[in-house]
Amino acid sequence: MKTYTVLHRILHWVFAGVMLVLFTTGFLRIYWMSKTVITDAVNKNVEIKNLNLDKQSLRTIVHSVQEPMFEWHVYAAYVITFAFIARVIYMIVKGIKFPNPFVKGVYSKDQFQGAIYIAFYFLIAIEIITGAILKFEIGTESLADLAETVHKFAVYWTPIFILLHFAGIAISENTNRKGITSKMIGGDSEL
Repeated sequence: MKTYTVLHRILHWVFAGVMLVLFTTGFLRIYWMSKTVITDAVNKNVEIKNLNLDKQSLRTIVHSVQEPMFEWHVYAAYVITFAFIARVIYMIVKGIKFPNPFVKGVYSKDQFQGAIYIAFYFLIAIEIITGAILKFEIGTESLADLAETVHKFAVYWTPIFILLHFAGIAISENTNRKGITSKMIGGDSEL
């Protein structure tokens, strides 16, 4: 059975916590706290509607509602960027801890696991890049529009990855890798 270093476990749990924050704040911004939802809510109030607010005033209201929550998204993005870089360096130094899906003779379950992790790291890299394009206004307006569309895709792939991850844990715990959960939480590691 594999052992996981303290750094490996810390990075794993940083990713887990930060992805939860990123998903939650992104989901809220896209759906429950979107410009349309907030504008509609403001316009439903008869007294406010009678003020005949212009679009800029409505944008200011929307921004003031969204901004405090969305600051958490930006802070979490900085953390996941740092954790991603640390994880890549860790994998270069210590070796990759998931199966290579391209090697023949590996169980298909292990190939699937390896493919999922490659997709995960690829998608995290894409999210970091598109988030940076949006945050720092890099490139043209059409690039920003494309980056925003791609960035919002995380609202769909993140829960899929989480479900696959938990399914993999359940399979591992009930087959050949019993105890993997407790090892990832805090035990049997090398420093």
